[in-house]
Amino acid sequence: MFDELKPHLVELRKRLGISVAVLFVTFFICFNFWEPILAIMIAPLETVLPAGSEVIFTKVQEPFFTALKVSFFTAFLLSLPIIFWQFWLFVAPGLYENEKKLVVPFVLFATIMFLSGATFCYYIVVPLGFDFLVNFGAQLFKALPSIGEYVSFFTKLLFGFGLAFELPVITFFFAKLGFVTDKSLIRFFRYAIIIIFLVAALLTPPDILTQFLMAGPLVILYGISILVARAVNPELDEDDEDDEDETETENIKEEEK
Repeated sequence: MFDELKPHLVELRKRLGISVAVLFVTFFICFNFWEPILAIMIAPLETVLPAGSEVIFTKVQEPFFTALKVSFFTAFLLSLPIIFWQFWLFVAPGLYENEKKLVVPFVLFATIMFLSGATFCYYIVVPLGFDFLVNFGAQLFKALPSIGEYVSFFTKLLFGFGLAFELPVITFFFAKLGFVTDKSLIRFFRYAIIIIFLVAALLTPPDILTQFLMAGPLVILYGISILVARAVNPELDEDDEDDEDETETENIKEEEK
């Protein structure tokens, strides 16, 4: 059994090695520009801070580790096309020849959807969410947010939204492998709604507005995923299956003649 898995493990190590190498090279490049990148990250927070409030650090090592977090997260975003490409190359040997040609659309749409989710989070969710959180009780307390905690929470939020927006791409992949169909997704819809709101509650700040800002797009993306599955792997009715079997039988008879 191990001998059968060994070639796959070697291939996995190769793809992970390339992805990690690209990530580290990009990280060292981004580390030289961490200050302007950080300024972009904290811009949504600064716009909602009350007068007299400012971003601070409370630990001696906090600025340095914040620079590392900023550089690594930016490097991850810039390395996404390579990471998705290496993932596709890893699973490609198990696909048909016509499916292997989908590498460019897969890499393109996977990257676009992740960045779309991160962009939606940055321009919509973060300003509204932090406006509520920072100004709630501002008349009683002075806001002095820690830069390290903010960057950690900010990157977690962007990553969560980016990953959530991959739903149609993941559905396309599973539909191609025959794991899901359009009707199976429709039948699972009521449970998907519950899971979507649970995920939104876990990945967003503890306020209803931000949770709905994640859950709403996810419900729409689930609907788009149903259309994707219908185009890639539709579930046939019994009558359609009988017609398909009759057509195959007729084709076999014609070939025998």
